[in-house]
Amino acid sequence: MSAPSPWTAPETATFLRVPTASDDKYSRGVVGMRTGSEEFPGAAVLGVEAAWRTGTGMVRYLGPRRAADLVLQRRPETVTADGRVQAWVVGSGTSPATRTAAETAAVRTILSGDVPVVVDAGALDLVVAASALTGDRAPLVLTPHDREHAALRDRLGLAPDVDREQAALETAAVTGAVLLLKGSTTLIATPPGTLRSVTAGVAWLATAGTGDVLAGILGALVAGAPDRLADAAACAAWVHGRAGAAASARHGGGPLVALDVARAVSRVVGELVSER
Repeated sequence: MSAPSPWTAPETATFLRVPTASDDKYSRGVVGMRTGSEEFPGAAVLGVEAAWRTGTGMVRYLGPRRAADLVLQRRPETVTADGRVQAWVVGSGTSPATRTAAETAAVRTILSGDVPVVVDAGALDLVVAASALTGDRAPLVLTPHDREHAALRDRLGLAPDVDREQAALETAAVTGAVLLLKGSTTLIATPPGTLRSVTAGVAWLATAGTGDVLAGILGALVAGAPDRLADAAACAAWVHGRAGAAASARHGGGPLVALDVARAVSRVVGELVSER
């Protein structure tokens, strides 16, 4: 197996889309987010903030009342009514242990739809092997960290003691999904067998909530380019890492919090598109 291809700043800048005079909020992409829970409402706030900062045209948030109230306090431009979207983000800040039957049914409906879905955290248990599917399924991007990936592989009946890069490729092939495996080096694997890598901008990113930020960034990018899931995943990981470095730099190179990272995304995007 060849080494993964590093994703670069120029590739990120080329992927990012700058709105034109003919664009409106719908043509720029609408991302739907079914994230957060009564236990973890902050995940919804972080993901929504990150999606807006990435440059999406609209964010639709559908989630628990407490989380929705917090989202609207932070980002009142967010739409909390159901409607058309170009991509979904599900699972951030949720848990299979506390997920209701109604929520499980709603997420399953999204997963069987026709628009791409970013599947994070508490929704990963709903992912099955592509060979087990009996009908159509949405294009998926899975975003586990290493422990979540191990649990997913166990559910899929895949071997536990496998090289990280080989495991990423195998999971992508078995699920038929793009896999974004989070870590200090993030791997992006595709079902056909391509593998890319992104090295995190700063180790301080290993803190609560930054994965929710990454999911929001990715959802926004997928909504704007729903036919380029692997590129969107690599771009999201790169922007996330650079935003983490920028957030840390604001504090003299010290610790960051997830909302700092989300706030830094706009500047990172602006600098990238201005340099290309």
